[in-house]
Amino acid sequence: MDYADKRPSAFDLDAYCERISYAGPRTPTMATLAALQECHTSAITFEAIDVLLGRPVDISPVAVDAKLIHARRGGYCFEQNALFKRVLEAIGFSVTGLLGRVYWMSVPAATVPSRSHMALRVFVDGESWLVDVGFGTCVPTAPLRLVEAQPQRLRHDTFRIDPSAEGCLLEILIGETWTPVYDLSFGSPAEIDYVVANWFTSTHPSVGFKRDLIVARTTFEARYTLLRNKLTVRPADGEVRKEWLSASSVLDALREIFLLPVIPEWLPMARAMADARS
Repeated sequence: MDYADKRPSAFDLDAYCERISYAGPRTPTMATLAALQECHTSAITFEAIDVLLGRPVDISPVAVDAKLIHARRGGYCFEQNALFKRVLEAIGFSVTGLLGRVYWMSVPAATVPSRSHMALRVFVDGESWLVDVGFGTCVPTAPLRLVEAQPQRLRHDTFRIDPSAEGCLLEILIGETWTPVYDLSFGSPAEIDYVVANWFTSTHPSVGFKRDLIVARTTFEARYTLLRNKLTVRPADGEVRKEWLSASSVLDALREIFLLPVIPEWLPMARAMADARS
């Protein structure tokens, strides 16, 4: 689906703030950064439904704004963090984009994974912070100080950032084990690097988005994840709940929990995911 006509236009900060229900100050402070990040992750769902349906993902600013803001869809890292970067720059923050290698939910392999994740480095009051609104199931809901090997507790999870050969390694504490999430390079990628990485992530048959419905949203109260037809709810305080959904319930969840504008042509996808129950 084409979400825009590709004609350049000025960024509409008012429309973005309405989209994420943010009415706070628009000044480049830590309080503003943290509030925007929490509102964004709650309002704009992580999803790659277009990839699953075999459609290209256009990461041009016009297409991203049309899809994520005006069509009220979600997106994945190259859409979400690119949008958030332009938001922060419009407010007056100093921001650089980063590329990283994803290790989350992967088995050890002999080959090094490609750089397939975009995150942001934001500078505030002489300090640099890792900011990410596009990582789905364990997305940080607040800025993380770079580089600091000490645990940093956020609302839902505890993270730490260790130095690495390329820049820094983000880890999350699961039980008593530190689990790698992704390894970021501190080099500043050119725009074409994001285009190439996005093309790989949205088209290569080895990428999970090509096979599975993967949707996530994090609110103040809980993390919500839909993998194929398995809905997982992880409250900030409370027991984890899991439920396997029928095809119609998958569409209901996409609409009611993940706030997506469900369309009839998604029904075959939902049926395929329900049939692939695991």
